[in-house]
Parts: sequence; C-alpha cells; structure tokens
Amino acid sequence: MDYAEYSEYLQTRKKIVFHYRMRLLYPRIARHLQGKVVDIGCGIGDFLRYYKNSVGVDVNPHTVRYCQEMGLEAVHIENATLPFADGAFGGAVMDNVLEHLGDPMPTLREAHRVLAQGGRIVVGVPGRRGYAADPDHEIFYDEARLEETLDQAGFACTTMFHMPFKSGFLDTRLKQYCIYGVFAKP
Repeated sequence: MDYAEYSEYLQTRKKIVFHYRMRLLYPRIARHLQGKVVDIGCGIGDFLRYYKNSVGVDVNPHTVRYCQEMGLEAVHIENATLPFADGAFGGAVMDNVLEHLGDPMPTLREAHRVLAQGGRIVVGVPGRRGYAADPDHEIFYDEARLEETLDQAGFACTTMFHMPFKSGFLDTRLKQYCIYGVFAKP
C-alpha cells in the first residue's frame, strides 16, 4: 500500500475505531504523559486531536497534509531525524509504529534526544493477530522484546499495559489487541 492509499484507508476507518481511541485508549496513554508531547507516526492525527499540547511527525506526506488541513500541528519527516531541539518534549508516543521499522534504533535515539530528562515515551505494538494481519510489519514485539529494544535505546521501563486488557486469548484472535510500554528517559 503506498502513502496515498494508506492515508485514504485511515480516513475511511469505522467511527467505532475513532471512539475507542478517544474514549478508552488515549485517556489511558495520556495518564503517563506530561507537558508537550510529540506523536511519532501521527497518521491522520487522532492523538493530536485528543492531546491538545502535541505535535505530530510522519513520513507520509498525505497524512501530514490531512492533519494540517484539520488545523493540527504536524511535520513531514523524510528520515528518522526529528526537527526539534534536544529535550524539547515532556513526552512522546509511538502507537503502532515500531513494528513497521526494520531498524528502530535511529527513530528511538531521536525520541530519546528530543525528550527532556525524566520524560516518558509510550510505545504501542500489535499483538500476534494484529502483527500477522499487516504485510508491512517487519518486527514482532512481545513484552520482553519491547523492553529490551527500548533499553538499548537508553530508556527504562516503568510499566506495561495491554489494550483492552491482558489476554492470551485476545492476543491471537483480535487484530486491535495491543501491548503498551511506558518508558522513561533517566
């Protein structure tokens, strides 16, 4: 799927997905964040609409343009380099982005760089069923691999949670089931 098709796909998702994110997922993510937040891989800006003190970045110029047309602050990036000063953010979000990156370290190091000391990043990855459902997924993350990867990028795990809740049954049967890790910059 190319960038234009993916942008169109996101814009035509069912309304229930949007409401799930706004009413259940984002409040749970936001509990772990403070200050200005960067949404890395912001897509069509759902999180930017929810968390007003945020800016999004994405490699897809179509989704960035969509966000901008909606009045949201979003920036197109062509590589992993984030166009922000060191320590500019109190928080960061990478929701269903990490599994698309063959080499996540450049992006994670940039997230680490732009986070202030003590800042937190919330990283969400799909469970087994969701991972298998998308041919663009490159790396599968369970809790251990997610923690190990973020540790290698200089982050310390503070907590893990699952959406909607931890379940081996849902992990293998529900595409929307996800694992979330909250990591701090020491």
